[in-house]
Amino acid sequence: MMKIGIIGSGHIGGNLGKHWAKAGHEVLFSSRHPKELDHLAHEAGNNAKAVSVTEAFEANADAYLLATPFKAIDQISEKYAGEYGDKVIIDATNPYPERDGEMAQEVRNANYNATEYTAMKFNTAKTIKAFNTIKAEDLKNQAFRHDNKLSVPFAAQDEESKTIGKQLIEDIGFDAYYVGSLSDSNIMDPDQEIYGKSLEIDKLKKLVIEAREY
Repeated sequence: MMKIGIIGSGHIGGNLGKHWAKAGHEVLFSSRHPKELDHLAHEAGNNAKAVSVTEAFEANADAYLLATPFKAIDQISEKYAGEYGDKVIIDATNPYPERDGEMAQEVRNANYNATEYTAMKFNTAKTIKAFNTIKAEDLKNQAFRHDNKLSVPFAAQDEESKTIGKQLIEDIGFDAYYVGSLSDSNIMDPDQEIYGKSLEIDKLKKLVIEAREY
């Protein structure tokens, strides 16, 4: 079992944390206001607790889920640079210029994709892109299914992070679909082919193959 720090405990981070705690992982919910997360940790059960972001990074977790607004990436990566070296960062963020401002628009316009930007910022960590495409309500309600499972696409930086990404998706009852390296993850970005889609693995695979044929 892994120790997982949740950085940003909104709909995505909160639901994933509860699922991972149910699956037996040790979960640290964090935000700038950890007392507000006590109810979330209580709902998640004995495997979870609420901590500050600083405490989450100091806890030497195996993996960190980044589920903050995209504009927070610069500040978090700089402030905690000494804490996440060689750890796995699971990037569930999306750049929305209307919310995140000019830096998000610059990334959307750049010759690299959003996850490559995250990986550049968290450059001593190993980055996975996952959980940014599925609808929040499906993530909440469709976990731990035994049949007709939904599939979660992911991209990974290396073999170790690929293995961890696959495990953390499958541990909570979704099928993991590997789309490739971080440079292949542009297909997962907002307005791209598989963004916002909640599909079973055969349909997801078909959509990815069709998108790459053009």
